[in-house]
Amino acid sequence: MIADVIRQCFPVAAKAVQDKAEEINKLNVFPVPDGDTGTNMSLTLKTVVSDVEALPPDADMAAVAKAITHGSLMGARGNSGVITSQILRGFAEGLVECKDDPITTRDFADAARNAKKIAFQAVRKPVEGTILTVVSDISAKADECAKQRMDLSDALKALVTQAYESVARTPDLLPVLKENGVVDSGAFGFAVFFEAFVNAVTGDGEGIRDFKTTVDTGASDEHAQAKQAVSDVVHFVINDDWEGSEFRYCTEFLFKADDPSFDKDKNLDWLAQQGDCELLVGSFPDYKLHVHVNAPDKVLHHMLEQGQIFEVLIHNMDLEGKERTAILARDAEAAAQTHEDVMDAPSIATSAPAKKELGFVAVAAGSGEADILKSLGVDQVVSGGQTMNPSTADILTAIEKCNAENVIVLPDNGNIRMAAEAAAGAVDDCKVTVVPTKTVPQAFAAMFVVENDKDIDTIADAMREAISEMHDGEVTTAIRDSQAADGSPIKKGDVMGIQDGDITVVGESVDEVTLALVRKMQEADEGDTLTILAGKDMPEDKFEALCAKIEEAEPDLEMDPHRGEQPLYPIIFSIE
Repeated sequence: MIADVIRQCFPVAAKAVQDKAEEINKLNVFPVPDGDTGTNMSLTLKTVVSDVEALPPDADMAAVAKAITHGSLMGARGNSGVITSQILRGFAEGLVECKDDPITTRDFADAARNAKKIAFQAVRKPVEGTILTVVSDISAKADECAKQRMDLSDALKALVTQAYESVARTPDLLPVLKENGVVDSGAFGFAVFFEAFVNAVTGDGEGIRDFKTTVDTGASDEHAQAKQAVSDVVHFVINDDWEGSEFRYCTEFLFKADDPSFDKDKNLDWLAQQGDCELLVGSFPDYKLHVHVNAPDKVLHHMLEQGQIFEVLIHNMDLEGKERTAILARDAEAAAQTHEDVMDAPSIATSAPAKKELGFVAVAAGSGEADILKSLGVDQVVSGGQTMNPSTADILTAIEKCNAENVIVLPDNGNIRMAAEAAAGAVDDCKVTVVPTKTVPQAFAAMFVVENDKDIDTIADAMREAISEMHDGEVTTAIRDSQAADGSPIKKGDVMGIQDGDITVVGESVDEVTLALVRKMQEADEGDTLTILAGKDMPEDKFEALCAKIEEAEPDLEMDPHRGEQPLYPIIFSIE
């Protein structure tokens, strides 16, 4: 049965992408670095595998297709992940229509044509030289194979060759790829997946090898030449001057519409006015939204008026671009050093970097918050916070990147604690402790008490004690009618002051609410130091004026102001 074949082979192909994720990430330059393409595709496929593996043993192709469609939609990450989800949906739905079992080359060609159709429908402005080119070329080649009445196994192998030939052509179709010495990352990632899937189906090999090295011994001469062509065009360029999208934040989330009349096209038009690379896929009531914008909060508010949002991810693509450049520079330096070492002492093998004793992971929503955390000694900052919680996988990846014997994780939000603890429980090669910080200022206080010569348990205890001695305040705007902790009404648009998790102050302006909240907290438990962070929507002149008002109202309170650049919350502060 085709359903059984897919259930057996899909996990193998997903694992191949996972193994090559970092290599795929390094290729990512268009239109600007959009998250990590390899990581995004891998996480998308991982969710599909989970949904498929949860099916009963006797599940038919219709059930498998539904699991693939649902899993890829729910797990889709980044532009590449969303488009991949639509390609998988197209293939799966196309295979459901097959009348033959086992399927024929014509059946597969029909499914490939449906995959192309669904993928292109999802993208309002298709771009040549991307993953869409590969799926288009595979579809055309599949039709050709069907007309030649090729055996399915031979046809699939020919399609793998076609996939790599298509990947090798992407720099000729997209100038930014040629300028940076790479092929399209999404295109290559899909070729990796497709080859591993075909290898699993036909029994040729266990997956794929590094595209920069020798090809699989079982591959045909044409296949080998196609893969070599990909290798020949890849010459990574260290470039920190990215061109392309004028927008900074890759914003994506799952959306559940309230009303069956939800207009997907109308919302896509609105998204196109806010940014670029807009995608809105799915069907009522479940959708996946992706867009590059400079004001992600505006997108969140717009969609909240029409339904519910969850699994929010916001990436700063400028920072990711710089990180990619830094990684390539380190790789180049390491390669040069390795070459020198080999020349000096060819008999000595290069060993992996030694693990350090202690590492730190923290979660932050704003670039300013992240910079402060790093200055205090945090090794890895995971992007996320209120309404944009990172996944367990995000935190697990950060833990692994610390390369430490012991790691302390600071979730900085009550909603993220469980994901942090789940990530900690999934690590078996180092000791991970979660210190349950609820805000970024708590993480600041926790990092201030770190003594590196102490063991991890002693440091974690000191951190817990430090955060127990402080109180937090947050100022934001109500997005719907509600009520405060004392039962008083809150109207949409009111400014709210949140004290240690409870709404205790409501007013008309940020200044009014912040001053009232500080006063209220001081009256309850007088502190000595106020650490205050300005959000990205808080102009610097207004922030300075607010700080001056606080100093005048609370002259005994020592001020420590910073730019946090967090979204949604113009002011976050702590008193200790």
